[in-house]
Amino acid sequence: MHAARTLPPTPKQVDYARHIAARLGADIPADKISDRAALSAWIGEHQARLNATTPRVTDGRATSRQVAFAERIARLKRRAIPDECFRDAGLMSAWISSNR
Repeated sequence: MHAARTLPPTPKQVDYARHIAARLGADIPADKISDRAALSAWIGEHQARLNATTPRVTDGRATSRQVAFAERIARLKRRAIPDECFRDAGLMSAWISSNR
């Protein structure tokens, strides 16, 4: 049997974890920073906290990324995006999900 080999985290993964840690004032445990899977789990846990503390700038409107993605889908599928989707991020998300 082979011993389980742990992969080191990618530089982007470490940078993102440090960004999250700095924003939350948290520390990344030493055992997490050297293991890709452990760091990924740490990021997942703390990303939810970061998203909960970061205010939404869109005021409920669809984001520019949502609009761009929806427009690409609409062109490919030759469908129109309902006007109300541009005014509500939740509706835009639902439209994207149903038209993928």
